[in-house]
Amino acid sequence: MTVKKIEELMKVLEDLGIKVKNVSLLTQALTHPTYVFEHKKQKLSHNQRLEFLGDAVLGLVMGEYLYQEFPNKPEGDLTKMRAAVVCESSLAEQAKALNLGKYLFLGRGEELSGGRERNSVLADAFEAVTGAIYLDCGLEAAKKFLVGRLSHTVKNLDFTDFGDYKTMLQELVQKYDDEGVSYTILHESGPDHQKSFLAGVLYREQILAKGVGNNKKEAEQRAAQAALKDIENWRQYLVEKK
Repeated sequence: MTVKKIEELMKVLEDLGIKVKNVSLLTQALTHPTYVFEHKKQKLSHNQRLEFLGDAVLGLVMGEYLYQEFPNKPEGDLTKMRAAVVCESSLAEQAKALNLGKYLFLGRGEELSGGRERNSVLADAFEAVTGAIYLDCGLEAAKKFLVGRLSHTVKNLDFTDFGDYKTMLQELVQKYDDEGVSYTILHESGPDHQKSFLAGVLYREQILAKGVGNNKKEAEQRAAQAALKDIENWRQYLVEKK
């Protein structure tokens, strides 16, 4: 592993006001699992644990930021806004702005298949770097880093359409598993002119959340909304399945 890569990224972060002290943590954040697999004798650590931590920090920081910045927005809108800001494509865009792909340690196969430009790899690396900053420099530094990178994304949100809850949930789940989620109608009641539907959102045959609506589409949207609100309770389940 080259020291030059790490030193270059440390300079980039320093220019953003983040003074990295723990070089090994930053190195781990840049180390893809395929690199570890191909260099078993070196007993390296890949970035998936830091990615997990960074993901949690990201949710907390952006949740607080949106709560403070938009005091009149209801929780449903805030949930959709946060999902739009922290989605894979958004994080990959920020990783590209930092040129993170250049600094990654990838296995040969991942390198040859275009891993340095792949959104999933870049988004994971951005979260891992966030986790490393949090552990090394503290929550305030992580806030400074994330708000500095993502506030512009927030300002450019289309406030008339953040994308529906089902789309947001599908994209988030597919970050962990290409299989995604599905929906089922668990129950329906009432006369034909005033039906009520209970929908469940399923992941690998497990119900993540339920929602009620006056039609099937609305019930599914409410189920997806409930799943997004309860994200912290089932996120670990998704991570374990990754």
